[in-house]
Amino acid sequence: MGYIGPMELRVDCYVDPACPFAWATSRWLTDVAEQREDVTLTLRQMSLATLNADVIARGEMDPSMAHHMDTSRTGGRLLASVDPSHFAEMYAALGRRVHLEHLDITADVARDALTECGLDPGQAAAIDDPTLDERVEAAHAHAVRIYCESSGTPIVAIDGRAFFGPVITEIPTGTAATELFDAVVVLAHSSAFAQMQRPRSGPPTLTKG
Repeated sequence: MGYIGPMELRVDCYVDPACPFAWATSRWLTDVAEQREDVTLTLRQMSLATLNADVIARGEMDPSMAHHMDTSRTGGRLLASVDPSHFAEMYAALGRRVHLEHLDITADVARDALTECGLDPGQAAAIDDPTLDERVEAAHAHAVRIYCESSGTPIVAIDGRAFFGPVITEIPTGTAATELFDAVVVLAHSSAFAQMQRPRSGPPTLTKG
């Protein structure tokens, strides 16, 4: 039996374009929202580059992590440049290129993603526009306020109850997706629940099951 509660569930998922775990969680929740009329999903922006700004400024990251932060910064600017009504489709178009095709966010990649979404390919210039960083930082600050402390991504809020994760190592679909969602909803609505974690290793598998 699924979760018995409010007739409608409002789900907000805060994502960074560089994070494969955020991508996995967002694809799972997107699948759930497509299956369930009682679920309204909104994807929102947060920023690992903003979260790690002090470490980046000190130059203390290894090359792999520094590249990850570059993806966060350029992708974050591009997402911040589009109207919020196009955020989800733009995040999906960009995410497929970053996480499935393993492409860097260049101007050409940005133009292709924008064109796919029916948006002005000229907005690709956003990836090199530092004036957009203020929007990215504001979006990240909102995510921090929702969660009540600094955190990585994904952050998920169900009916305003926010938590880090769930971090998933593969993308469930169909019945498996809704069963996991119902379990998470029960935890989200429990005032007693705080944290649960088990060991994991390596990046998630990003092809749907």
